[in-house]
Amino acid sequence: MDNIKYENGTLYLLDQTLLPNEEKYITPKSKEDYFFAIKTLQVRGAPAIGIFAAYAMALLDENKESLKSYLDSARPTAVNLSWATARMLKAYNEGKNLIEEAVAIHNEDKEMCRKISEYGLSLLNDGDGILTHCNAGALATSNYGTGLGPLLLGKEKGYNFKVFTDETRPLLQGARLTSYELEKAGIDVTLICDNMSSLVMKQGKINAVLVGADRIAANGDTANKIGTSGAAILAKHYGIPFYVLAPYSTIDFSCETGKDIVIEERDGDEIKTMFFEKPTALKETKCFNPAFDVTDSELISAIITEKGIVKQPIKEGLKKLYD
Repeated sequence: MDNIKYENGTLYLLDQTLLPNEEKYITPKSKEDYFFAIKTLQVRGAPAIGIFAAYAMALLDENKESLKSYLDSARPTAVNLSWATARMLKAYNEGKNLIEEAVAIHNEDKEMCRKISEYGLSLLNDGDGILTHCNAGALATSNYGTGLGPLLLGKEKGYNFKVFTDETRPLLQGARLTSYELEKAGIDVTLICDNMSSLVMKQGKINAVLVGADRIAANGDTANKIGTSGAAILAKHYGIPFYVLAPYSTIDFSCETGKDIVIEERDGDEIKTMFFEKPTALKETKCFNPAFDVTDSELISAIITEKGIVKQPIKEGLKKLYD
């Protein structure tokens, strides 16, 4: 299923906030519609956000510099967002056809996802047990995905994986989106609560952990959906490989370490009220709701981009990619 479609001058976006119960496409018209879609996670996943923003830059009749700044502010941690808007602004200043540039970004992402998926699949074995956190499949990109890409490509090639998917509180991307994608693909998937990952690792059910990333610092620290670093610590303890799969454009070489990554903090009511019929805590109860945490590079077995596999030492490997 395509999460973003451009047909006959109109952009169609699959509203991910309604999944898995309703599959509905919306058609954003104004810059506020695009901002709202990014901010409220109607579109989510770093590559998908970048593609969506590229179309916004092409389709909206606005001052392009101002539009770039406005869109970038919707999700400051997602480096693909500012990367895509910067590329579109450059194309505009060079007099290029912006629709063609946005379509090129979309198509390049499809090819990128396939390459990442192939590299990732080379690290796995038929029958492996896999743990995932958040959603990094086709819904978060354009095709196959990053963190889920090896599983979806592997299914096409006849691999059989046993996948355990963390629910990923508080927005439940693992429950609503990852399990949805894997079920649709016919992959054996079991949904678990976030705090169960240690037990399935201890029981020997996990052979590898696959996750995506929204930003990667020059030293290999990665910003992932909140809770990912906990899974990395557990994987290190149990001797399980922990793989981060992300586009090369996610690497921010101007950001030296994870300490320099600004962590988005979202509305605390997401913890207490979202997806619940009634609030799960008192109205006056304070909440701390960061969207991301940072996984230290020493906890990561490899970072996989469309340019190849970077194993430890991560920092030196990333520098070679850049060079």
